Amino acid sequence: MFLQRFFSSFGENIAMDLGTANTLLYTKSAGIAVNEPSVVAMDVHKGTVLAVGRAAKDFLGRTPQRIRAIRPMKDGVIADFEVTREMIAFFVRKIIKGFRIIKPSMAICIPTGITQVEKRAVIESGMDAGAREVLLIEEPMAAAIGANLPVLEPQGNLVLDIGGGTSEVAVITLSAIAHYESVRVAGDVMDRAVQRYVRDVFRLEIGDNTAENVKKLIGCAIPMPDAPVIEVSGKDISLGTPKVIRLTEGHVREALKEPIQTIIDAIFRALEKTPPELAGDIYRNGMLIAGGGALIRGLDRRIAEVTKLNVVVDAEPLTTVLRGTARAMEDKERFGGVFIN
Repeated sequence: MFLQRFFSSFGENIAMDLGTANTLLYTKSAGIAVNEPSVVAMDVHKGTVLAVGRAAKDFLGRTPQRIRAIRPMKDGVIADFEVTREMIAFFVRKIIKGFRIIKPSMAICIPTGITQVEKRAVIESGMDAGAREVLLIEEPMAAAIGANLPVLEPQGNLVLDIGGGTSEVAVITLSAIAHYESVRVAGDVMDRAVQRYVRDVFRLEIGDNTAENVKKLIGCAIPMPDAPVIEVSGKDISLGTPKVIRLTEGHVREALKEPIQTIIDAIFRALEKTPPELAGDIYRNGMLIAGGGALIRGLDRRIAEVTKLNVVVDAEPLTTVLRGTARAMEDKERFGGVFIN
């Protein structure tokens, strides 16, 4: 214990949100030092890394056969261990430069309910990237801490974290998750729903990045009459030629209807299994939404309408989980009970 405190006083600790869509890193000295897509571009012939993060994402859908743009995280967990290790090491080197005698301690957030094998893969990736130790914290817990919810108190807090690969609903009390529901329907599935709708209705094939941009620009859960009409380009399925169409918020709202309903169903399942005392707390305290999916326009109002709860979107939903991970890491004496390993 003494040695841990001694090392932590000299080493630069790192908090990491290792997400399906984006990876974020925080240090006390630099703040949020990395916020980049979880993508790695590799030369498959040579086995070498060509680009990581934002630069690699630009490769998606535009690479020759010898280059692959890989997303090594799937549904919030590691799908490609070697590529994930390369990605983490690259990001760590960006914020901790040069030779260091004291290796950093690292806290990484993970989806709720992943297997021991998946947890071990996350820990080993962090250790291989140069960490002295790796602590794990579940994403809904990190989101609650990042939003300053009273997670240490004997009262129920309801959190919905919509990431890239998973949406998680958790009831939190006394430094622990009392109940959770997790569905593999989140940002990536919403992007694919937009692609499928455009293909079925307009006979137009669009790429992953285009679908994501459409979702960000005019994605909504309720009618938004003031939303702009945008032009979207892709390939005509029938002719194989380039084509441009105009999309409205109504088109995208229809595309997102099914994934949003799946998330709402998960909320109801969580509420149904919540003990009465905690349910009473949730009625009084309301519900927090975090993660990139929280930016879907009108989603909070749609959920409030069907659940009859006061629903609040965190002020900075893209960084809520990272901020909570960092806060727990920096104050281990207070939040030590939230780490699961």
